[in-house]
Amino acid sequence: LYPPGPLANDAPRLPATHYGVYKVANEETARVYWEEHRIASLGFRPLSVYGPGRDFGVTAAPTLAMKSAILHRTYRIPYGGATDLIFVEDVARALLAAATSTLDGARVYNLHGESVPIGDVVSAIETARPEARGLISHAETPMPFADALDDARYQTDLGPAPRTAFADGVRRTLDEFARLRKDGRLDARELT
Repeated sequence: LYPPGPLANDAPRLPATHYGVYKVANEETARVYWEEHRIASLGFRPLSVYGPGRDFGVTAAPTLAMKSAILHRTYRIPYGGATDLIFVEDVARALLAAATSTLDGARVYNLHGESVPIGDVVSAIETARPEARGLISHAETPMPFADALDDARYQTDLGPAPRTAFADGVRRTLDEFARLRKDGRLDARELT
């Protein structure tokens, strides 16, 4: 569906799902608001956000796998291949940069974290929490999305923005989930 390599910010949008079509419609709605009413907006296209608080949707699976590891439960990530994973705090920083920006137009930016094979997600969890070894697995079929995004335009307009290294984001997520579990506040409803 998409060419190999990081997907450029201005690449043709070819959504393969209803969800993707609605995302494109939102971008086009913002463009029309700018053209007709001069209402500026900034939008973001992260591919797979992970970390505490990310618990809904198909791309939440890496986070749900991390939560399952802390709960000592088995979990199967329902896809394979690779995906562009970006830590929740990096997305929050992008939103804060947008909120204080004075840019005009209806701009939309790719947000890039790290392109990570799903097998490496499992390995990172097991490295950070050896007691979780064997609990997390994954399917082999990749998602119908690009596996890396080019965020050069975002970095130029709103950056430079540092990225959280994937291994560090996994460790921080697992630590937060462990803290919440110890406090009796780790919500696991999405895992049932």
